[in-house]
Amino acid sequence: MSQKRPFRKFTKKGPSLTTEQKVERFILRNSENGFFTKVSTIPYKFEISESKAWDIVGELLTSGKIESVHDEISGEMKLCKAGQTYSIMNSEQKRKREKGNNFKKKKQKSS
Repeated sequence: MSQKRPFRKFTKKGPSLTTEQKVERFILRNSENGFFTKVSTIPYKFEISESKAWDIVGELLTSGKIESVHDEISGEMKLCKAGQTYSIMNSEQKRKREKGNNFKKKKQKSS
């Protein structure tokens, strides 16, 4: 009788990442793409308690890997990679301006 061979493309993966590592990678990836990560999205995205999310954020802030900024309107804490705060703020403002210009163009066309 022939022996059952494992599926060819299936490879054994290393140990899975901890929740802390997943959160850190998520924040860093968002920063690389020019976006802040709101603290309120972490419990929702990773299905963890809010207190656990704040513990993880506190650890990352004290380690110096990430920086925080508070949203001007809502006051919510936003996170990004250390040293990228101003570049992300700049790209965020550009997106807002572009969105406003597109809205004005659409409004003028409909008039």
